[in-house]
Amino acid sequence: METKERTEHPPQGSPPGREERLEHGDDLPPGHEAEHNYLNHEKGLMSWLTTIDHKRIAVMYAISLSVVFLVAGLLALAVRMELFTTGETIMGADMYNQTFSMHGIMMVFLFLVPATPAVLGNFVLPVQLGAKDVAFPRLNLATWYIYMIGAFLVIGALIVGEIDTGWTFYAPYSTSDAATTADGGAVMFMTMAIFVAGFANIFTGLNFIVTIHKMRAPGLTWNRLPLFVWGMYATSLVQVLATPVLGITVVLLFVEQLFSIGIFDPTLGGDPILFQHFFWFYSHPAVYIMILPGFGIMSELIGTFSRQRVFGYRAIALSSVAIALLGFLVWGHHMFVSGQSAVASIIFSLITYLIGIPSGIKIFNWVATMYRGSIWLQTPMLYAMSFLFLFTIGGLTGIMVGVLSVDVHLHDTYFVVAHFHYVMMGGMMIALLGGMHYWWPKMTGKMYHELTGKIGAALIFVGFNVTFFTQFILGSQGMPRRYYDYPVGYETLHQISTVGSWVLALGLFSILGNAIWSLWKGPKAPANPWAAATLEWTNTTSPPDPHNFHHTPLVTRGPYDYHLADEVFGEGGDGYSGDGAGDGSARVPEPPEPEPAAARS
Repeated sequence: METKERTEHPPQGSPPGREERLEHGDDLPPGHEAEHNYLNHEKGLMSWLTTIDHKRIAVMYAISLSVVFLVAGLLALAVRMELFTTGETIMGADMYNQTFSMHGIMMVFLFLVPATPAVLGNFVLPVQLGAKDVAFPRLNLATWYIYMIGAFLVIGALIVGEIDTGWTFYAPYSTSDAATTADGGAVMFMTMAIFVAGFANIFTGLNFIVTIHKMRAPGLTWNRLPLFVWGMYATSLVQVLATPVLGITVVLLFVEQLFSIGIFDPTLGGDPILFQHFFWFYSHPAVYIMILPGFGIMSELIGTFSRQRVFGYRAIALSSVAIALLGFLVWGHHMFVSGQSAVASIIFSLITYLIGIPSGIKIFNWVATMYRGSIWLQTPMLYAMSFLFLFTIGGLTGIMVGVLSVDVHLHDTYFVVAHFHYVMMGGMMIALLGGMHYWWPKMTGKMYHELTGKIGAALIFVGFNVTFFTQFILGSQGMPRRYYDYPVGYETLHQISTVGSWVLALGLFSILGNAIWSLWKGPKAPANPWAAATLEWTNTTSPPDPHNFHHTPLVTRGPYDYHLADEVFGEGGDGYSGDGAGDGSARVPEPPEPEPAAARS
């Protein structure tokens, strides 16, 4: 027997016969007229540069981060093009080192770490909480300016000199003759850029923690928080606790460069292994700054497009916090071949296995959510399914390199490059793309072209796997990473990987074209095109009001109660679940009493 939770696929777009009323706002609660939204309520560039609206700040972040991602992506294509053949293809050895160093620095510190919290966190989190803004709106605007200062300092580093340290800034690469050479000045600029950009992450995390604790709508208990909020909460804890360690590290590096004090440089009596301990104590938790928001996005997508309650809600929520805490205890697995004690390596290896448990909980619970669900294969769901495949490979290969005997052979090979990209690109980036497609109608008020979106998702999935799965084979055969040249026996695999990068780039550019088309000619989005059940869909227009809500919502149910679809959405499913008074307060009916077990069977 079908249960009440098995609902039909919601129709795309607005319900029949209501498009004209949606367009003119005749159908919306007072204060939610379609013509009055955060995008057009103030005009002019200065209204954007001085805004304290979290939604506008999210849009500014999205534009800035898109430019960074474009530049970093083009650098990656240049790296792959150079490796297309043995010998020099398009650049020499020194330029190759600088290119992959800048690719890594920009992609990690200026895109992967801040992207999801800065864009989707800023835009979605306050609305999901039923708040009119974040706790500290002016600090939120300041974080964007701080981020931009960090980005311009990166450009300054390129003007001053050359960066060929790799994205990790390992000593002695970042300390050799640093006080007397032009490259040393460039490293100083770059460390300053990372230091400044880190403050933007700290302030964003602090803002979100206070917002989640203090600004939830009435009735929105911890057990009713959307799982995206839980993911952002765990991320914010890591941002606040781990990022200062990176700041201290780069300050020490800066001081050593400036005053020739022996901290990390062995020629001055310093210890380069100490730099690795400091760096990875931040950088491994930073991996979870990148991926934990992606976990939250996945829960939203899989719940919405499976039309099911997310299976094991509390387990998924608490596993995010567990990952955030365990992430501080595994930095040593990056240093198995650095000469640390065997006992320390064994302990770090064990904790690496343990951190796979909460990640596995999420994967199994998402699959269980999809089981018997009424799956709707729209573009965001395709990204969610891609994520399940790609991140599982990334996680399993992470356990592999966590094995001491295996890591000795695979360390600093292309196997590690592939693992890292399956976690970061196949995890965080795929989740971000899925989230952007999911919330694009809410952010812009426009629908993208669905077929083009699906084609882009398919190109990205195929191109990504061709690019990086090939690198697992390269690494297992002994191809070291960060090498400008290689024996001819690796050439075919490198060429396959490079062709895959072209397919991946084609998919990403198709998404860009789809976004531009959507803004220019895309149809107007209804308030709730996905018939989702969280507050940003059920209580706001697309795009939202400047202050999100005309009245503060009253929450009386969980965020994934799709079995209440009729009560929540009414006949049309247009996203407004009012109490009949027409005041926009969107009070949702109390859920019915649970059915007896015999009836559910």
